[in-house]
Amino acid sequence: VPLQACGGGLVQAGGHLRLSCAASGVTFAKYGMAWFRQVPGKEREFVASITWSGYNTYYADSVKGRFTISRDNAKNTVHLQMNSLKPEDTAIYYCAAVFSTYARAYYRPDEYRFWGQGTLVTVSS
Repeated sequence: VPLQACGGGLVQAGGHLRLSCAASGVTFAKYGMAWFRQVPGKEREFVASITWSGYNTYYADSVKGRFTISRDNAKNTVHLQMNSLKPEDTAIYYCAAVFSTYARAYYRPDEYRFWGQGTLVTVSS
């Protein structure tokens, strides 16, 4: 598994968490990266993505202005800074990689080649 996610936990509403995802065994700079989330019984949904260069970022409307995705190609890592967390942000968060050097967003889970194992974020009210 070339992606390893960490950083989830329990936080009160209004708090913050920072998720990290480390890649190995791939040429990281050739991959766009994203975070998705999933609640049991629901489909996996797009949260945020960043292009291979880091110059372009995309966000779901539900997290825009609160979450920030970033990457460090020298360290093969991608991060999701989550601020002003809400109970509805509670989910398992997955990092994902799409083989692409285009400056565009990929919103569908089936477009992604690699997935991390998921990290649980719980926001209490």
